[in-house]
Amino acid sequence: MDGTSHMAIGAAAGFGAASAVGADLEATLILSALGGLTALMPDADIDGKLRNRLTFSHHFIRSVAQIAGFLMIMYSFFQGKGNEIWTGMGAGAAIIVLSAFIRQRHMLTMTGAGIAAGGFSLQETWVILLGIFMIIASFVPHRSYTHSIAGLLFFAVIASQFEQATGLQGAFYAGTAGYASHLIADMKILPFNRRGVKFFLPFSSKEF
Repeated sequence: MDGTSHMAIGAAAGFGAASAVGADLEATLILSALGGLTALMPDADIDGKLRNRLTFSHHFIRSVAQIAGFLMIMYSFFQGKGNEIWTGMGAGAAIIVLSAFIRQRHMLTMTGAGIAAGGFSLQETWVILLGIFMIIASFVPHRSYTHSIAGLLFFAVIASQFEQATGLQGAFYAGTAGYASHLIADMKILPFNRRGVKFFLPFSSKEF
């Protein structure tokens, strides 16, 4: 199922949550949008479709690093003095070599670390936890832990903290329902899914 379909189903889940808490029109629109956005989060894992939308392309970052390394070599050669020349040129060459090892997973990891750092700066628990979620997602295969009950429970904590921080009644239900809707829509019992969801990782790898 593509992202647009997941978002539509999640928005419907968010609308249901809004109805359950008796939200007014403005809050209903916000909760529906929240449900749609959180329905995309399980695909934030390393091979998920959301990954490239959340991070810079590793090709772009690799190119920037290579240019920076080259400029460092040139600057050190023409402007350096004594050992500074060789130190600077060596550092520039090292940057160019290391840039070849940059992968998209590293971009996702750095994005998560940046979000977590922002959370610490703002002293917002839900932002910190969201950053941790992104870091974990950068290391796990697609349709694994982010598509499990463990992932759902972790995200439910994020949604709970978000509601407490914002005072938006129903945010916990909308966020959790939106996330859960993605897992349900990815189940193997649906005819358009070739693969299923491993709900009980790490205890069982059985797909449902």
